[in-house]
Amino acid sequence: MGGGGSSTRRVTFEADENENITVVKGVRLSDSVIDRMKEPSSPSGRPQSQHRSGSGAVNDEELKKRIAEELALERARRDSEAQKRRLFGKLLERERISSNEHLTRAILRERAATEEERQKAQRF
Repeated sequence: MGGGGSSTRRVTFEADENENITVVKGVRLSDSVIDRMKEPSSPSGRPQSQHRSGSGAVNDEELKKRIAEELALERARRDSEAQKRRLFGKLLERERISSNEHLTRAILRERAATEEERQKAQRF
């Protein structure tokens, strides 16, 4: 499952000139992940990514942990959706096979009835 997740990526963390923002390069996040990161998660209503260490810089370890958690959640969601698509595809395939079997039986019954009627017509 998920063969696309085996590639190695380079991720860098940088602070802006005022050390107010940590820039993460090399990570692609979906809109849902970004929205969840913007949601307040602490009682004070401030997102965790805004917590400051004593020096006033964003805590890189906390940010890395949060990003890793969000990436894991996003990967799990994608895997779940892929599994649903596979199961749905299998269901559709079974339904197609069943429909073809019913159609084949109906065609055979119709041919048999037609042949029987042709033979009756020949007898009279």
